[in-house]
Formats: sequence, C-alpha cells, structure tokens
Amino acid sequence: MLQCQLRRPSRQGLLATVLLAAGAGLAQGQDLYFAQPYATRLYTNPGYTGLLDDYSVTLNYRNQFPTLAGTFQTSQLSADFRFRDQRNAVGVLLNHDRTGGIGYTRLQAGATYAHHLRLSKTFGLSAGASVGYGNQRVSYGNLVFGDQLTDDGSTGAPTLEVADFKPVHYLTVGVGGLVYNEYFWVGMAAHHLNQPDLAFITQATLPMRLNVHGGFKYYLKRTVVRRQPREISVAPTGSYTRQGGSQRAEAGLYFTASPLTLGAVYRGIPLQSGPRPQQALTTILGVSLGTFRLGYSYDVSLSQFSRELGGAHELSLTLRDFDMLEASWRRLKRRNYPSIPCPAF
Repeated sequence: MLQCQLRRPSRQGLLATVLLAAGAGLAQGQDLYFAQPYATRLYTNPGYTGLLDDYSVTLNYRNQFPTLAGTFQTSQLSADFRFRDQRNAVGVLLNHDRTGGIGYTRLQAGATYAHHLRLSKTFGLSAGASVGYGNQRVSYGNLVFGDQLTDDGSTGAPTLEVADFKPVHYLTVGVGGLVYNEYFWVGMAAHHLNQPDLAFITQATLPMRLNVHGGFKYYLKRTVVRRQPREISVAPTGSYTRQGGSQRAEAGLYFTASPLTLGAVYRGIPLQSGPRPQQALTTILGVSLGTFRLGYSYDVSLSQFSRELGGAHELSLTLRDFDMLEASWRRLKRRNYPSIPCPAF
C-alpha cells in the first residue's frame, strides 16, 4: 500500500488534503473561481470581449484558504481589444492555478473573439467564442513516502515508489453571448464543450461549465466631468453556474459613486436539488481613476468547515482606455453601439 505524508503536516494541511482527495474521487475536474466576475469577464463569458473598454489589460490574483500558507493560489492575465468598427473584438486569457501542498499546477492559455451587433438604437447583442490550451502537472518535491522514514523519524534515502505522472495536455472550447442595453444585461456561456480529459492515470473529464448571469442598473445621477462619465447608481446582479454534479447560485448588489464601487455578493444560495453548498459573503471595493482600475475583495466564509481554512483575498489591476471623443463622434453619426452597464469589478 502506498504511504506518503506532507512535510511539516498540520491540521489545516490535513483538511486541504481531504478536500483534494475528495475532488479526485469524483473523477471530474472543476474550474477555478473568481470573486470579481466582471474584472475577470473574459473568463466568465467570451461575449464580454471588447464590450466594456476600447482596450484593457487586467491582472488578477486570488489566494484562497490563506491559513494554508498559499496552498490555493490563482493568477490570471487577460486583455481585449475592440476594433474601430465596433463590430469585432479579440482577447487573450492566461490562467495559472497552483496547489502548493502537493505541487499541483494547471496552466491554461487561450484566445477569445466576439462579434457585436446593434439590434436597435438601444439594444445590443454580443456573441463570442473561446479556444484554449491547458497543461497540468504534479511535483513530488514536498512528499515523503513510507520507505524514506526511519525509526527516529529522519529521512534522506530516495523513495522506491513509482511516482511519475506525466503532464496532461488538453484543448478546450467555449461559446457565450449577451443581450444588453444601458440599463440591464443578461448573458449565457458554455465552457469546455468538448469536455477534455484531465486524468493522470484513469479517465477524469473536465465537465462542461454552464453559466447564466445578469443584472440591472438604476442610475441615481449621471453626468460627464472633463470628458469622463460620472454616476451614482445601484446594480443588483445574479448568477447561476453548473459544472458536473455541482452548482452555485449567487446574488449581489453593487453601489457606484464615481470613482468608487462597493459590492457585496452572497454565494451559496440553497437550491432545491443537489447538496447544500458552501456559503460565503464576498465584499468588493473598487476604484476607477483615469486609465486604471484597482479592485480588492475578501470572502467571508459562512460555513464551519471552510471557515477553519480561512477566507480568500482577491486583487485586480486594470489598465484600460475608452475614447470619449470617438464615442461622441460615432453618436453624432448614429454609429454608436449601446454601452453595457455591468460593474467593472
């Protein structure tokens, strides 16, 4: 029987191992989660490509269960560009997910494309697609096997256990779309349509991830100061995600008083079907200053088990541009497309 242990084991480390083992036993993979869905909108739905800015470059970092010394860490780099005809936009997306305790890493790089249509003077439609290449691997540097232990507990000799899981390579494709006007938006996306195999030994598919999301923005005040839009608004949002045998429902509320945005999202709304999900309350603080956006969020766990592992910190930093003069010219020529009112964080 194969025996191994983590170096410097702890109660939190054992909890993490239990979580990982449980996920492996399902023979299905799961996608990573971000608490700022509109700062990671290309990951949420490829239809968002080029909708919010003329161009943008965003860096996101998420540290989940920080009491485990960074065991669950995710980084994402995304960028999108809208062509001057406003009908076409392209984007790139790079994700890096790391589970430090057992040295598991997943790297995925992809591209997105969206085509924008003006359905009427006030309604717009965006249809998008994505394609990505992924690589996942396991490092054994942090593991100690039974044949490396002596009576006094010291280690030193190399293990005779065969632990040579080759890296897994896979291809994934997805589609998504949005309908919107200046007051509301609703979208749907389907990721991993081909359900790629992520197994190291036996088959373990990455199930299709389906997501439906939307929201409504109520403007208390709108104006333009020095060619920059300013607003005071309230925006309730909602989202439902299903992947394999798991599902997640969320409800949020964003308050914006330019340049600040405050948000609260409740994750884990109980559903009639399926097991009771882990519940969390996410608080979001964002600021938009010129060409920069900076966002921070923290997950406050409402479930006892996950509370022992700590919450989650998430940061987003965006460099973006929106040409107000160009938009005004297009509006005069009746060539301007509706603007999507979703939050930026």
